[in-house]
Formats: sequence, structure tokens, C-alpha cells
Amino acid sequence: MPTVTWARVDPGRRAAVIEAAEAEFGAHGFSQGSLNVIARRAGVAKGSLFQYFADKRDLYAYIADVGSQRVRSFMEDRIRELDPTRPFFEFLTDLLDTWVAYFADHPQDRALHAASSFEVDTEARVSVRTVIHRHYLEVLRPLVRDAHARGDLRADCDTDALLSLLLMIFPHMALAPYVRGMDPVLGLDDPTPEQPALAVRRLVAVLADAFSSTSPARKTTKEVSR
Repeated sequence: MPTVTWARVDPGRRAAVIEAAEAEFGAHGFSQGSLNVIARRAGVAKGSLFQYFADKRDLYAYIADVGSQRVRSFMEDRIRELDPTRPFFEFLTDLLDTWVAYFADHPQDRALHAASSFEVDTEARVSVRTVIHRHYLEVLRPLVRDAHARGDLRADCDTDALLSLLLMIFPHMALAPYVRGMDPVLGLDDPTPEQPALAVRRLVAVLADAFSSTSPARKTTKEVSR
């Protein structure tokens, strides 16, 4: 995270560094992203970046946090509008529709999300995914917990497994409709305008079948063995 010097920097200069770093990392990821380019575009000396951040990976994680907070703020506003107290899988469908639409309308955030997902440097990927997963879980965990408490999920529901699946589905649906080659199965490689919404409904239907309290009762292991 930033050094104390960063907090003392003029707000305009901070904004310039963030804008330049988001553009460079979004376009080239961590491994190929250039601190020289970031410094030049921000109008600062490259050495100044090391006064603001411990190293390149620290800057990358900070930019991921800034972008995640921006997306999170938008989605939390939409969550309140969508009413998370209504039936969970109905709510989740609308939330994912909103999520897909957000990344359609915000290519810079989509680029940053793609850069973090496809990063080849292990340490950088772990650093940035740790930041992003924290934001995901701080939003999604209370939604799943409340749905379980309301009875929308089966009493024996493995909520951690559901959260893990959501951690795969949300990033996938942020990118797959816009990045060719990610999902040929659900028709997202070259989607029609309707295809992302259809994919959302298919994915939610699978989750509902596995976790909803109203899904058909499953046979116990003992019953299956008879």
C-alpha cells in the first residue's frame, strides 16, 4: 500500500498517477506494464513513484484496489436498489445482469479486471487477486449469509462452496462476453445482445438447483446405496 509520502502529494498529481497507471496496467498488465510510461504520462519522475510505493507490485495492488472500490461502490448502490431481501436467486440474476452491463459500459475497469485475471507473474497475480477477492467477499458473503438465514438456501447448504462458485462466475461474466475465446460453451465467444443474459440465467439455474431450499429434494447417500 502507498507510503506516507503518497498522502501528502497534491490531489491532482495523485489523480494523474492513478489515471496513468490504470491505463498502462489495463493495456499491458503487470509484467509488461512500464513504470517509465506511467511516470511520463503522469508528469512525474520515475523515482517519485518509488517514494509513493514500495515497488511496482505495490503500485499494481493499489491500482487494483482503487478500481475494485469504484466497481464496488457502484454495485453496492445497485444492490440496495435491487432489494437483496427478495428471493436470493431472483436477486442474484438481476445482480449479475447489472454486473455484465457495468463492464460493457466501463472498458477501463474491464481492462483492469482482465489484466489481473490473466497476469502471468505469480506474485503479482496473488497480490492483486488478494485485493480483488477481499472486495468480492465483503459484498457477497453477507448476501449469502442473509439468504441462508432467511431460508432461501438449504439448511445444509455449503455456503463456502457457493461463495467459491460466485468468485468464479462474477469475474467470468465480467469478461467472457467481451473477450473472445473465454467461453465457447455458453455462446459468449461471439455473443448476440441477448446471449449474456441467457448465460446468466443458465448459471443461476445451476446454482439454484444445487443450493436453493426449494430445489427438488436430493437422495441421501444411504438411499442411493440401496
